Amino acid sequence: MSISVFREGLFKGKTVFVTGGSSGINLRIAEVFGEAGAKVAINGRKPEKLEAAVKGLRAKGITAEGYQCDVRDYPRLEEIFETVAKAWGGLDVLVCGAAGNFPAPAVGMSANGFKAVIEIDVLGTFNACRAAFEHLKKPGACVLNISAPQASVPWPMQSHVCAAKAGVDMLTRTLAIEWGPAGVRVCSISPGPIDDTEGMARLAGDPKQKEGLARAMPLQRLGTKDDVAKLALFLASDAASYCTGGIYSVDGGMGLIGGTALLASVS
Repeated sequence: MSISVFREGLFKGKTVFVTGGSSGINLRIAEVFGEAGAKVAINGRKPEKLEAAVKGLRAKGITAEGYQCDVRDYPRLEEIFETVAKAWGGLDVLVCGAAGNFPAPAVGMSANGFKAVIEIDVLGTFNACRAAFEHLKKPGACVLNISAPQASVPWPMQSHVCAAKAGVDMLTRTLAIEWGPAGVRVCSISPGPIDDTEGMARLAGDPKQKEGLARAMPLQRLGTKDDVAKLALFLASDAASYCTGGIYSVDGGMGLIGGTALLASVS
């Protein structure tokens, strides 16, 4: 899908960093920023996936670098942001997309499993934001935290994600207040059911389940990675220069229905 709705070269000369950018929605976000002219850095935990993602970005003519890192490792993130800022002259946009998820009832989940999701999502988002701030603090800079409808809608089998994404959204609001005077805008993007992603494969693994989920949506379709990426481009652009602290849904109306009803649509 083309991003021609945005002016070519809109982010030329800008530097964008995407955590968890080696796959899925986050990789597509990295791609569209690169297609709009930005230099793009991504991180991931698995070297093979990271190498393949960077190779793919460069094949599209995008200036890209990859850095292996777990977002729970704050010193490593500090080191990476320092490297990127020195090499490319600063940092303009940070997308915090690294996240963890697996379906499990609360009584069937270990304390370590719950903790892992909280640490990757909430602590990882804070770590990336805090480590990047010194390179971001200037008018026009933007942080986009990837959230989920579970932040505000209770979902069976998702107690860990509900808690984690609620934390991400409240962190977004707090940082928007604290960092606004420095010129840094902070927003959350909340994607709903996005086709061709690992999350969708877990929720609706076969065609009939996907059809049922699509029919349950007010817009009668599943989302695409480009739906999310184009919202990210908008929020990071000057067109959204007075937007900060908001939670922006790109979910086809899923948040209006509720998790229980949606799970019933795929059962």
